[in-house]
Amino acid sequence: MILRPEGEAVLAIGQASHAWLSGQLARAWGNDRFPVPAPLEEVVLGALQHDVGMAEWDLRPERSAATGLPLQFFELDRPTHLALWTAAPRRVLSQSRYAALLVSLHGTGLYERFPPKTDDPEIARAVAAYLDGQRALQAELAAALGAPPEELARNQALLALWDGLSLALCRDQVPHALHLDATTFTLDRAAEGHDTFTLDPWPFAVDRLALRAEGRRLDGAPYPDGPALQRALDRAPVLTVGLVLRPA
Repeated sequence: MILRPEGEAVLAIGQASHAWLSGQLARAWGNDRFPVPAPLEEVVLGALQHDVGMAEWDLRPERSAATGLPLQFFELDRPTHLALWTAAPRRVLSQSRYAALLVSLHGTGLYERFPPKTDDPEIARAVAAYLDGQRALQAELAAALGAPPEELARNQALLALWDGLSLALCRDQVPHALHLDATTFTLDRAAEGHDTFTLDPWPFAVDRLALRAEGRRLDGAPYPDGPALQRALDRAPVLTVGLVLRPA
């Protein structure tokens, strides 16, 4: 779950909708400077589905005792996070083995880039077991697909970039820097409007990119308990977040 400020309310954007935005970025990616992802359809599907493990959780999220709002994705306890990410790639296997492989690579990439700091030996063992299990699955799928390691590494890096860019847009976090190999991308707000942003350098095939995601508007925070929060989510109006990216 992502909580986006919406006046005095917040917009609760599910991780699957954020992933939808990532998929929109993936499909538009590519120009004279930045190659189109390959294989395109599989990579786009992987971007669209990269947070599939969170989809069911986001329908009935846990409440944060600190805010009275849904827990955001970075606030999940470690056992829950591991369970969701362990299940995620298997949810995509019936669609595409390549996309499932990318979902798995994205999950392990998160743990490799942001290793959890813990003195709890049970958590450390659980993280190690997750990484071992996913790496075995990755080796199995990569061998079955005949996918070159350099291609997978490139697509994993692209997915990490689209994920970070989509998160920054959904959370309205600007200015924001993102990195791909030796290139630093800078996301900032454009002068012409609150929901128009610039990206430099420009990696897309079009010169203006319209994006969208959906979220539930919550007006009455803080909610006193989990049932009150769930009732609010169930009756909350669903709003479309319309965003525009253009070159700096």
